Amino acid sequence: MQKTLLKRLGWAAVALVGLMAGSLLFPLFLQDVVYRVVMLCGIAIIMAVSLNLINGFTGQFSIGHAGFQAVGAYVAASLTVYGHDKLFSFVPKDGNFSTMVVGGLKLPIYSLLSGGPAMLASMLIGGLVAAGIGYLVGLPSLRLRGDYLAIVTLGFGEIIRVIVENLDVVGGPRGFSGDLKTGIQVPALTNFFWVYGTVLVVILVSRNLRFSVHGLSYLSVREDEIAAQAMGVNTTTVKVKAFVLGAFFAGVAGALFAHYERTILITSFNFVRSFDFVTMVVLGGLGSITGAALAAVVLTALPEVLRYTLGTEANKYRLVVYALALVIMMLVRPQGIFGRGELSFRRFIKKKEEVQTG
Repeated sequence: MQKTLLKRLGWAAVALVGLMAGSLLFPLFLQDVVYRVVMLCGIAIIMAVSLNLINGFTGQFSIGHAGFQAVGAYVAASLTVYGHDKLFSFVPKDGNFSTMVVGGLKLPIYSLLSGGPAMLASMLIGGLVAAGIGYLVGLPSLRLRGDYLAIVTLGFGEIIRVIVENLDVVGGPRGFSGDLKTGIQVPALTNFFWVYGTVLVVILVSRNLRFSVHGLSYLSVREDEIAAQAMGVNTTTVKVKAFVLGAFFAGVAGALFAHYERTILITSFNFVRSFDFVTMVVLGGLGSITGAALAAVVLTALPEVLRYTLGTEANKYRLVVYALALVIMMLVRPQGIFGRGELSFRRFIKKKEEVQTG
């Protein structure tokens, strides 16, 4: 037990050092376009893996996941803007953190003592508000299934859009970048540390849930809800918990997105975006954590590659490519790339050892 604890602490230390090194070095040595893709891939992984908790683990069909991200984004941005004077006065009003020059390199001064508390608070509050709404949206899942539940979640996304477009406090249809009266802007709080730290958390939570005794109740609901009820599983609690947990991480992803883009448009969270996340989960394999993560990386980087090769015409072909990939996958491998399995590095290590010993 002590060895296991030491091993876990060792991995945690390695992850912490890696995240801090990435936060410092990646902005310096990666082109802005490449760094942007890296950041958006991380946020997409959080969204895909969190949706997998709902669609993949419990077998429900939600197509309004971007709505939870929108809630987290607007709540988090409003917190750091309107709560600036009372809570986050240590954050610059223009939202830009200064830099210092060391050896000819501009190093960002972004310490946990300056932007960290504001980022952490906005992530938690945005996630909790989204989780609360996820609870309300999850209630219809007790009686609705399949297409009917999908329609409810789709309607939820549209409700969020209409509400935001009619709220002047968050900019309405013109978008939200700060308070025009005070000049306080949405701060640039998001960096590699927060994005990929959250990626590690959501993957670890999903993995531990899947392989735990409690997680078996989620999978039993997916396989046969009636049989699960007969075995004593509280399917009501399981389905609502899945929505709440998935919505929480989507809200956190929204907070990260808001403080990276710094100008939030409600069009960034429309049905098309929700469809993107569903596509990631289906292509990766319903129930597969690593499958959803890898599909998120591919489908997020792909539009950037298309934009680089096709220019402004890329947006016209993006949905066509997504839909075509989905159709081909359904015909060739309907269970997704990984099915319900996971990508394990132990398998590669064992194969390598077998080759060496053989």
